Amino acid sequence: MAKKKTSEDDNLPKFKFNKESLKKTAKIYDFLAPFKWKFFVGLICLLGTGLTAIAFPKLMGSLIDASNISLEQINSVGFYLILLFAIQAIFSFFRVVLFVEVTEGMLASIRNATYSNLIQLPMVFFSNRRVGELNSRLSSDLSQIQDTFTTNIAEFLRQLIIIIGGITALFFTSIKLALAMLAVIPLVAIIAVVFGRYIRNYSKKVQDKIAESNTIVDETLQGIANVKSFVNEWFEIKRYKNSTGQIKEIAIKGGRLRGAFFSFIIFCLFGAIILLIWYAVRLESQGELSHGLMIQFMLYTVFVGASIGGIAEQYAQIQKALGATERVLDLLNETREQITIDANAETFNNLPRLKGEVEFSNVTFAYPARNDSPVLRDFSFKAKIGQSIAIVGPSGAGKSTIISLLLQFYHPQKGKIIFDGKNSSEFSLSHLRNNMAIVPQDVLLFGGTIKENIAYGMTNATDAQIEDAARKANAHLFIDSFPEKYNTVVGERGVKLSGGQRQRIAIARAVLKNPAILLLDEATSSLDSESERLVQEALDLLMVGRTTFIVAHRLSTIRNADVIMVIDKGALVELGSHQELIAKENGLYRQLSKLQYSVDTV
Repeated sequence: MAKKKTSEDDNLPKFKFNKESLKKTAKIYDFLAPFKWKFFVGLICLLGTGLTAIAFPKLMGSLIDASNISLEQINSVGFYLILLFAIQAIFSFFRVVLFVEVTEGMLASIRNATYSNLIQLPMVFFSNRRVGELNSRLSSDLSQIQDTFTTNIAEFLRQLIIIIGGITALFFTSIKLALAMLAVIPLVAIIAVVFGRYIRNYSKKVQDKIAESNTIVDETLQGIANVKSFVNEWFEIKRYKNSTGQIKEIAIKGGRLRGAFFSFIIFCLFGAIILLIWYAVRLESQGELSHGLMIQFMLYTVFVGASIGGIAEQYAQIQKALGATERVLDLLNETREQITIDANAETFNNLPRLKGEVEFSNVTFAYPARNDSPVLRDFSFKAKIGQSIAIVGPSGAGKSTIISLLLQFYHPQKGKIIFDGKNSSEFSLSHLRNNMAIVPQDVLLFGGTIKENIAYGMTNATDAQIEDAARKANAHLFIDSFPEKYNTVVGERGVKLSGGQRQRIAIARAVLKNPAILLLDEATSSLDSESERLVQEALDLLMVGRTTFIVAHRLSTIRNADVIMVIDKGALVELGSHQELIAKENGLYRQLSKLQYSVDTV
């Protein structure tokens, strides 16, 4: 059964043939190189299937003519026909097997290379791309390449062999019939292909409209509480009815076109074949053609007509595959971060551990998409080893940006970030990040077990180390209460756990990593009082002996910080302890505090 193409497949880019694009996509053959001999043998088998297909009409014609000669001749031609099919079966088997082996081997290499490169790309790349788009590169694009190398290229070449060989054989059969066929069949086949493509466009429009109607259903059901609270059932029914009405109109137009297309096929294509058969029978009656040659001609005509009709579709699929290849190669050509890709923990353990001294020296930074709007302006501060530094300020002041710069997700346009007295550029990214751990506000857990999620902080950790980290994170008690304990599956993004439980898993992960620099980005802001208490206890324990940066909106959580930095519009406006800053009569920290609790109570 042919694979059904989705509207996503239809949206794959068409390839534009030019010198530059061909040179670019030729790089795909670097992945084919390890399998070139299998590919070459597969091409030989493909040639064999094409040539045996061309030989079939000739032998069938000889079999018909042999009926007027002798039984011995009939048996001889019949034997050759059986032998021909046996040879074709062998060629077909090895052609399919070899092409599949080559394609799957090549695709495995492409998938690994693409994912490996993708995951090493800098954050600036991901900030400008949608996850769905990148997923499409690894699914739809590679699926298109797979189909093309497995089937479409082979079919295109086989049909090309049949067209060239069939037309050549037609001239040896009868020049008059060959010229008549070339005047009629190709023209009809090309019109049929163009007509068919026009109909497919209507089918695509229907699929797009169905997708839109499904979006309405998804949005409505996800927001059903809003729909009912605003008594907007009538509005959603009307919206969906309009959408399905558009589907009906387009589908009816497409149905009329399909009806016209089928009528065209029946009348024109079969009419053309009947006309050619009539002409062949007439030549036979005039003694210019034997009965066997007439059968031979008819079979060649059918073969060539079918191949002309099919080769255009194969060409279109190959064109899409080349477009998909171009998109995949764009990913492979993106410049990745200089990261050490090594599963061996010793690689990092042998590097000197950071002490934790951090300095921002006249840093100016703007996100690449907003170069004209700096988030930090001439920003400077210095954190001593083991200090806890709280970062507060209004929304959009640049607090989380400091965390991103510390992790080297982005790099400042001006100024330097210094670790232990050295410019950050003197360290490898892997070295710096391996000495840091972050506990974010929105914890993302992977869909595996609790044990696997904690071990993400140190992938070669023992069970004892994982349990010890969980105890320090105040997580062991709730983990131990589950029937599966540490083998409990957390679900997609950790949906089976509460917010506080997810936070404590993230803290356990950070404990296991044992970082020199700890980054807490709103780690307790979305928790209830009890969860906040448990998480804060775990954080207080984790912060001991480490340089810690704490981004916080809830100022009650950072009173005990060694230093509080107050940021406004990308600039450091206040610096000091809680008591020092709260004492400033017109200070921004004091103003922010008033919004959360009365100054008289502090």
